[in-house]
Amino acid sequence: MYKLCSLFSSSSGNSTFIGNEHEGVLVDVGKNCKNLEISLKTAGLEASAVKAIFVTHEHSDHICGLRVFANRYNIPVYASERTLEYLDVAGHLNGDFPVYSISDYADVGDFHIETFKTSHDVVDSHCYSVILPNLDKFSVVTDTGVITDETLDGILGSKAILLESNHDINMLNNGPYPYTLKRRILGPYGHLSNDTAAETTVKLLNSGTEHILLGHLSDHNNVPELAYQTTVSRLFMEGAILGQDYTLEVAKKNDPTVFEV
Repeated sequence: MYKLCSLFSSSSGNSTFIGNEHEGVLVDVGKNCKNLEISLKTAGLEASAVKAIFVTHEHSDHICGLRVFANRYNIPVYASERTLEYLDVAGHLNGDFPVYSISDYADVGDFHIETFKTSHDVVDSHCYSVILPNLDKFSVVTDTGVITDETLDGILGSKAILLESNHDINMLNNGPYPYTLKRRILGPYGHLSNDTAAETTVKLLNSGTEHILLGHLSDHNNVPELAYQTTVSRLFMEGAILGQDYTLEVAKKNDPTVFEV
């Protein structure tokens, strides 16, 4: 059995574990080391199970615990070359842990990890798909304004996925954010709306996806019930039945949310 485990998921911190109690990989370290250790234990995991860390991009809610956690457990860190350059200059790679550039794929133990470009306002953002030893594919897609053809091609066929469902468009437009921030979030280098996430799940289900975890919800422009119902309603229109054709959950903000497949 393998887990897709969201350890944290929100604008204040993101980290996702893929693997089992013996070995796996971590996508992002967006909380401090102590919080990450606690969340891993709550999910029935030990830090020793993390064999590599893959970084999506350099925003603090994805890397603030990276240096301390990687250094404490001597865990290799992977990211795109441009992201590594940024992290190095900012001091996030100071330590004794190995660092590797990933441009298309990497192999960590029995796990095959593929990376695809996403669309976010950073130097070089990416998402990841992990091909497990049993050949199932688990994917993590977050912090992207659009789902590009490259991203979609990469994640189709995922058995389980954590997919960003950041904001409700009406809540955002009528909320307290300044106009420039609203434009950024709604733009092609911002974040996925509930509607776009729901449309993406239609394509995923048609490709064989069975388990969907909605993540990175905005604290101010979304609520879990709304994200959940937007996707359920859209899939119902396609004739998909919740609990029969797919499972769906919304990742908790500060507690583990686990799919075990």
